[in-house]
Amino acid sequence: MPSFDTVLDPDLVEVKNAVDQTAKEIGTRFDFKGSSSRVELKDKEVTLFADNEFQFGQVFDILIAKLTKRNVDVCFFDRSAKVEKIGGDKVKQVIVVKSGIGADTAKKLQNTMKQSKLKVQASIQGDTVRVSGAKRDELQAAMALIRKEVADQPLSFNNFRD
Repeated sequence: MPSFDTVLDPDLVEVKNAVDQTAKEIGTRFDFKGSSSRVELKDKEVTLFADNEFQFGQVFDILIAKLTKRNVDVCFFDRSAKVEKIGGDKVKQVIVVKSGIGADTAKKLQNTMKQSKLKVQASIQGDTVRVSGAKRDELQAAMALIRKEVADQPLSFNNFRD
């Protein structure tokens, strides 16, 4: 039975490269000379450090530019954590790199597949949603429907089986 998996999976190699390029640019820019501004990547967390709010905004803008240049969607980053002061004017923020479809989005995808007139079934399997159907054309229509319904997240499709 033909099927595919819907996943939310960033390219962590490109994220690491973008963080490294951001750190390199911060080290070479004149306006950051003598500051303690930096960017760190640990597991799936990017931590931004800056001397003040203004420099923090600049560091974040550099990171976004480097990510965009490497075709990494900014929607993978969860900026829900607040910018915290760590002494004096110095600030930091931890940005989590999202991977895996959340339970709410998975249920939304499953309900969308049930309510559509397509002859496909969606099943939640951990942090992926597997969509299976009898015909390849139905699966392609399901992909188009998923792209339309969940436009706010950079979902991708893999493990296509015919």
